[in-house]
Amino acid sequence: MKAKNSAGGARRLLFGTDGIRGVVNRGAMTADTAMALGRALTHLLSRDPGLSRKPKVVIGKDTRLSGDMLLSAAAAGVMAQGGDAFIADTLSTPGLANLTASTRADAGVVISASHNPFEDNGLKIFDGQGWKLPDETEARLERLMEDRKTLDAARPASAGVGRAFPVRDAVGRYVVSLKSAFPKRMTLEGITIVLDCANGAAYRSAPAVFEELGAHVHVLAAQPDGFNINLNCGALHPEVCAAEVIRAGADLGVALDGDADRAVFIDAEGQVVDGDQIMFLCASHMKEKGELAGDAVCATVMSNMALETALAGVGVRLFRAQVGDRYVAECLRRERLNFGGEKSGHLIFVDHATTGDGTLAALQTLAVMKESGRPLKELAAQVAPLPQVLLNVRAESPASVEGNPQVAKMLEAARERLAGRGRIILRPSGTEPVVRVMVEGEDLAEITALARQCAELVEHEMAKASASAGA
Repeated sequence: MKAKNSAGGARRLLFGTDGIRGVVNRGAMTADTAMALGRALTHLLSRDPGLSRKPKVVIGKDTRLSGDMLLSAAAAGVMAQGGDAFIADTLSTPGLANLTASTRADAGVVISASHNPFEDNGLKIFDGQGWKLPDETEARLERLMEDRKTLDAARPASAGVGRAFPVRDAVGRYVVSLKSAFPKRMTLEGITIVLDCANGAAYRSAPAVFEELGAHVHVLAAQPDGFNINLNCGALHPEVCAAEVIRAGADLGVALDGDADRAVFIDAEGQVVDGDQIMFLCASHMKEKGELAGDAVCATVMSNMALETALAGVGVRLFRAQVGDRYVAECLRRERLNFGGEKSGHLIFVDHATTGDGTLAALQTLAVMKESGRPLKELAAQVAPLPQVLLNVRAESPASVEGNPQVAKMLEAARERLAGRGRIILRPSGTEPVVRVMVEGEDLAEITALARQCAELVEHEMAKASASAGA
């Protein structure tokens, strides 16, 4: 079912919150799709009147088994449509965005399904500056991917096809870029870090960054085999990193996800630090140093009310965007801000990056710890999140929940009940077949009961809608 995105109104079938994603060789996530994307993207770029050469597209992947197949197909699509493909091989999502901009490419494509298991994969696209594409551009790409007639008519003759070029030392370039974002007068000597790489795309770059800055690093899950990405490790399983923090007596733990665009932090006592707490400690430190543009931050609707209250207490405004780090990025650009993120750990430091970057977020957090002389636990304690309950309801067509009258009536009643004391958010996932129900408030028992009540109604209505569609 086609989903309508609330930001801009573009209708898309293949693209979700974060590119195209699905089970490999099932549904849309096939080599044919990757090739069609390469062709459509190159065709779109070639229509730019300011481009006087072949379109240049950088392509990279994470460590999944299917990465080679999809990368090759996407590159073939680029070349078939007359563009040149620059192959970065294994590189994190933020690393690919960084490389796209630094090599003056016209676009970048990363083959990754982020925190999903190895069976899944995805296609994410960046523009020439390294920003994720807006919904309207993704919708144009999707229409082109389905329009073989237009693509075939514009396909060049034999002499006009593109070439493939390897990008030399892409990981090394990215490591240098990350280190340059850390204060030059400072090192990480004396700091012990547990780093869980999730057997993902940052298994080489992240350890190198922290080690070269002088930290003592205990590295976990840095032996990818094509199958073990995100498997019992990384940001999905911070308890693994937490146990090693305790065992090693480390100052903190950093657990990345498969494409390393986000990080989960663990303090020296083995406790997971909420992403909102990380946002506050970074934002308040930037404000204190006069480095926070507009004295404001952008988070998503999922961030806790406690973050908004704490930020207001230090003179920082909070803008809210819909879920997805690219919507946070759009808000940052629109409001001319330089910091924002999601409580899930996607943090965007615009002065250094154009997308969420777990390694960069860790470096900025470590800089705050070093400059303040305070441990992570103490810094995080500045924000005491209100109780929050999040439930996932399976649904074949999650987007259909947005037009359901019974669900709308239930939401209105719940918001009246929580007025001034909490919030309720209900949204279809853009990456999984689920509807997410989030309730936040002062009384855990009350919000738990309310969340369950809402989830049960959503489950009933989604089942009814699915039965009607199949009749």
